[in-house]
Formats: sequence, structure tokens, C-alpha cells
Amino acid sequence: MENQNRQTDVINRSKQNTEAGKQELYMYSLRKMAEDNVEKNKSPLTQLQNLRSFFYTGGEIIRQHPTEQYALIAMDIAQFKAVNEFCGRDAGDALLAAIAGVFRKLDTERPLTISSHARADVFALLTTYQEEQELIDIVMQIKKVIDDFPIDCKVLPAFGIATSQGEPPAISYLKDCATMALNTIKGKFYASYAFFDEKMRRQQMLEKQIENNIVTALQNGQFALYIQPKVDMATGEIVGGEALVRWVDPEHGVISPGDFLPVLEKNGFVIDLDVYMWEQVFKMQSELLSQGRRPVPVSVNVSRVHAFDKSFCDTLCRLSQRYQVDPSYVPLELTESAFLWDEQGMYRQLEILQSRGFTASMDDFGTGYSTMNMLKNQSMDEVKVDQAFIRDLETNEKSRVVIRHTIRMLQELGTDIIVEGVETEEQKKFLLECGCKAAQGYLFYKPMPWQEFVSLL
Repeated sequence: MENQNRQTDVINRSKQNTEAGKQELYMYSLRKMAEDNVEKNKSPLTQLQNLRSFFYTGGEIIRQHPTEQYALIAMDIAQFKAVNEFCGRDAGDALLAAIAGVFRKLDTERPLTISSHARADVFALLTTYQEEQELIDIVMQIKKVIDDFPIDCKVLPAFGIATSQGEPPAISYLKDCATMALNTIKGKFYASYAFFDEKMRRQQMLEKQIENNIVTALQNGQFALYIQPKVDMATGEIVGGEALVRWVDPEHGVISPGDFLPVLEKNGFVIDLDVYMWEQVFKMQSELLSQGRRPVPVSVNVSRVHAFDKSFCDTLCRLSQRYQVDPSYVPLELTESAFLWDEQGMYRQLEILQSRGFTASMDDFGTGYSTMNMLKNQSMDEVKVDQAFIRDLETNEKSRVVIRHTIRMLQELGTDIIVEGVETEEQKKFLLECGCKAAQGYLFYKPMPWQEFVSLL
């Protein structure tokens, strides 16, 4: 019996060893295939790994040496396309090859270090370190090669640095963090590098939370319609309103538009949010009309992303027809940035909408470099003068001169005028003396839920 048991144990151990051997052979085969693939996935120009093989090789380094402290440096050159156009592609390629030479040298000189030529002018380096100054020295070493390179263009590299915090990091996460840090300084001549810090980490977590929750928030009606009234300063009568959005999250409370709108512009969800808010305004105006009440115009904001939205015009016209609301009751507010991405395309869409009864309002007038040119080239029904113009009216005579002549110019152009951010009686008095009657501001009303706005009417 004992002999049988011993024989059984031997057989079981033999099977286990065989299975372990098969597993080890399988893992070896996978690693070998991956390593062979790494060699095949090097950039022909720089002989550095592409991003996929960089992630694999870097991940293996971290897996095999989990107790080391790691950093990832991402590099990008501002407006590199312009370098190719002005200096020629050969010069641009020569610059990239010189940069790659520094990265290859770092690979050789530093232990547990791997570099990547991700695409075009984007490079990355994973390395171990003891002090942050080591990483700054690496950045300066690469930057010196770029600064000394003989080329007839100003080349502005930017470096983002992300460091591991405690546990072995995921290399793709370090790359995202380094890129986020890089983007805070890209194109700025006075800064060469930025470290990913706690403020960026919180912003990253907020952006991820917003991206994860946006669809549910739209489906569950968590975006609330608020309206800030527009008033006739001479009489105090409400002559219109501006639709604003507030995100009321059941867990985190009210989330500021300044936090979530930039994120939604990045991922394109701002189009869905805009359409949702437009529909709420059309629906509100329709309800007032069905009650026999005459609504005042309530303007809606149009994000710059709509410059590439082919259904932009059709969506607004469809909402007007569905709710039987005249387009004049829903003016469109556009900032200068809405025209910067595709100026001619946005002009064409705006002309179509105006021909169908919509009116256009230029928001934040005076804050952009080409505002005056837009006034000359595009027919705007209304101009909203930015609050920055009137903030120091009481103390700055130059501000009074500028606003006085701005109002006179807009009156001569036959454009309706409304001033934003009126907060004091002195500002109100001065604007009335200049012949401007319409205004928005805390002196009159703060943004309020649409139900309160309707009750005021």
C-alpha cells in the first residue's frame, strides 16, 4: 500500500513538473516572440522602438525589477510640422535622427532604461532614478542637442516627467501622466519641462470621472437648465435670458461647468450636451406658448466643436419644427473660438441658420484678437460686450473711453448690444448714458433654475 502511495506521489510530481515545464516553455515562447517582434518594430529613421514594443519592453523591465523607482520622460516639439514645411523634410528628419542618438546613448549608459520614437516628433524614455535632478539633467542633455542642431527654425521641445509613486507603475499610465504634464508647457518658450504633480493627478481623476459618468448623466437628466435673465436697465424689464448648464451629480453635488465643459470638448460629448440643452430650451418655450404666454428670447450657447458637426444646422431646425417654436425665440451665442477651427465652414452654417430665422450673438466681444475682423466680415445680430470692459469703469478713465466708443461703433453698425457682468449702480448709470440699455449681471439677477425664470415672467 505504501509502495503504491509513493508511486502515486512520484507520478503526480512528474505530471506537475511536466505541466510546469510546459507552462515555462509557453511563457518563454511568448517572450521570445515578443522580443523578436520588438526588433521588427523599430523606427527605420531612428532605430528606436515604436510605442507598442516600448510598452512591452518597459513593462518587462518594471516586472522584473519591481522595487526600483521609475520615471518616464515624454518629449514633443511644438509645431514640428512647420519645421518640416519651412526647413524641409530632410532637415526635419536629420533633427529627429540627432535626437534619437541621444536617446540611444541614454539607453546604453543608464541601467534599466528604454527609449521610444512613438511618432513624428514624439519620443519617450523610461528609466530608474534616485533624485529628480537626474531627470532634469537628462532633459537638459536632450535639449542641448536640439538647441545646438544647425537648423533655420526655432525649435521648442517640451518635456513631461512622471515618476512612480510607491507600487510598481503601469508604463502606459506613466506615459499618460507625462504627456499631461508636457501639454501644460508645450509651445511656451520660458519652460522646458514639467513634472506631473498632485494638482494634475486630481485633474486627471476628475476628467476620468467625468468621461465615465457623462452618458449616465445625460440619460438620467442630471444636467439642469439654468437661465440668467437679460434686462432693460432703464425699466428693469426682463427682455431675454441666456441658457446655462449645471451638472447636479447625486454623489458629488453641483459640478462647475469650468470643470466638465473642457473635458467634454476633448472627447466630443459636448455636442450631445449642447443638443440636450437646446432641446430643453425649445421645450420650455413651447410650454409657454401652449399656455398662451409670449416668451422672451432665451439664447443657447454653441460650442466651437460644432464647426465640424455636419448635423449642426439640421438639428436646430428640427428642434424648432418639433416644438413649433419660432427660431427667433432661441438665439445662438457663439464665441470667437467657434470660428477659429473652421472659419469659413462656421460662417456658411451661420448664414444658413440666419436665413431660416435664427439670430446670432457674438459672445465675449473684445477678448479675442480677430473680433473686429469678424464684425467686418460676418453679419451678427447681437454683440455681447465682455465684462472685462466694464470691470474698472469707476477707476479707469481709459476703460470709460473704450466702452463709450465701442458702443457707438456697434450702434453705427446696426447691431444690438448687451453688456455682461454688470454688478454696480455706477456701471449701470454709465452704460445708460452711453445709450446701451440691455445688460446681464448680478446687479439684476444671478443664474437661476428655469422654473424660477418662468415665474419671473
